[in-house]
Parts: sequence; C-alpha cells; structure tokens
Amino acid sequence: MATRIADVVVPNVFSDYIIQNSTEKNALVQSGVMARNAEIEAQLTAGAEQFTVPHWRDLPDTEADIANDDPAQNSTPLKVGSGKQQIRKAFLHQSWSAMNLASELSGSNALTHIQSRVGEYWNRQLQRRLIASLNGILAQNVTGNAGDMLLDISGGTGDAAKFNAKSVIQACATLGDSMRDVLAIGMHSATYAKALQDDLIQTLPDSQGGFIQTFRGLAIVVDDLLPVATGTYTTVLFGPGAVGYGLSNPRVAQGTEIESKPSAGNGGGQEVLHSRLNLAVHPLGYRWLETAVVSESPTLTELADATNWLRVADRKHVPLAFLKHKL
Repeated sequence: MATRIADVVVPNVFSDYIIQNSTEKNALVQSGVMARNAEIEAQLTAGAEQFTVPHWRDLPDTEADIANDDPAQNSTPLKVGSGKQQIRKAFLHQSWSAMNLASELSGSNALTHIQSRVGEYWNRQLQRRLIASLNGILAQNVTGNAGDMLLDISGGTGDAAKFNAKSVIQACATLGDSMRDVLAIGMHSATYAKALQDDLIQTLPDSQGGFIQTFRGLAIVVDDLLPVATGTYTTVLFGPGAVGYGLSNPRVAQGTEIESKPSAGNGGGQEVLHSRLNLAVHPLGYRWLETAVVSESPTLTELADATNWLRVADRKHVPLAFLKHKL
C-alpha cells in the first residue's frame, strides 16, 4: 500500500514549517528588501480586512533659533508630524490532490512530492504579491507624484535607452541623500543576462559551495514578473526594509488540512492537501485605499491597480526607485 499523505504531514507542524521556509529561503527576505513585521503578523489573526499602522514623520528642517540674552523673547517649539499606513490583509488558499490508485501504480505517492513543494509555492506567491504591489505604486507614482520615483530612459536613442550602470545610479539619485541606503536591485532575467554580458555582475564563492552575485555591491533579485511592455523593462532598486510583510496561519480554519475522499475513483480513493495562509505585503510609506477590490482579498491584478494606492510619506522616506529601460 502506498504511503498516505496523512502519514507524512502533521498539519500544525507543517503549517509552521511553511512560514519558517518563507523566511529562510525567500531571496527578497534574505537581501533585506522585505522585513518581517511583528505588528502586521499580530493583526493578521484579528478581525477586519485591513488595519492601520501609524508612523512618525522626520523632524522638519527649519533653521535653528539664534540664541540671545533677551528674557522676553521665547522660542516657539516645533512639533513632529505623523501619518498612517493602511495595510490590506489577504486570506489565501490552495489545494492539491492525487488519486490513490495513481500512487499505487507509480510506486510513489504524488502528494508526498506535493507536500515537499508547498513551502516553495507560498514563497513564489509572496514574491508575486510584492511585485504586483510594486507595479501598483509605480503606476500611482506616475499619475499622482509626477513620477519622482522613476527614471525612464526607454525613449532615448540607441545606447542611451539601454540598461547600464550609469542609469542605475541616476535612478538611485531620485532618493536624494538617501541613495546610499540602496542595498538590492530587482531585475527581469533578460536584464540580468544583459548585465552579465556587459560584465556588470560580480560573482563570488560562498561558504556553502555555491556563489553570491552582486551588481556594483547590490544584492540581485531576478524575477520575470517585473513588467515588460513593448521591449521596455522595469528594474527596481530597494533600500532596507522597503517592504514590510507578515505571515500567519488562519485564526479559525486549519492552516494545513488533509481531505480524504474514499468514494472517488469508484472507490479507489483520493486525497487532497489544503493549505491556507493569511499574509500582508506592504511597501513602506503607502496607504492602501481599497478603491477597486471585488472580493474578500485583493488579487494580483488589483494589487497592481494604481487607484488602490496612495503615498503618505515624503519621497526620500520611501526606499524604492524604478528604472525603465531597453536592452
């Protein structure tokens, strides 16, 4: 008899493993781009679809008082401003099934393989929701903030329109004196290949027998979900903690659940592995507006909708920059 998924998976342990796996193996987390946020995770198991996280603004750069010896002249104290970021939760589920007879005939259990890949599936979903959110705030930045987070060289002639080290520096410069804080670069695989061809990427061995690659000292994240339109590519530059995120098991439903259907396959039986996760991915300095959401959680398309986002922080306090270019 084939080993059943119920013999392999302990639901509570497996659910915790998925969350731990997303922290340890996600390239965006490892690079420091995404910061796991305890406040977000605490709110994920509370009621409501979204919640508010307040933040303090920086002290204003008003010129300092000139001290004197006049006892009747008093200084006027300044005040520190505050803002709030509205964060949207997502309540997600996916399931996979296999017929028992198929496992019997193959000599191995299909769901045993499935359970070994569930953590990576959620890793990719987390990254996809991040990139969809980045697409949304970029679109909002162009329409709402005159594109002050974007350098677009794609309309140039010849090499002036192509990805290069100089254009990356210029994109970083949209952050002003915060440009030195940039620590990672996200690029499409075609852009990555171009950077390799141009000898812009440094490859160093790591202690595990693999290698580490950097672009002028920046950690590299390669993802083909980054936008491509008529030969124009979007590359993203990240500062520390540019994106906050949280993951949790559902408060009521089980994070991992195994469903057995003995009558399926005319009695041969079927097993279904259900996986549920609550998560939130939120770019620093933005408020979620819920302008165009149809269901209980935003889809990838809705995360990429500019009307769902509003920037609530000064440009220099949003550690993100975008570069549009040709290859």
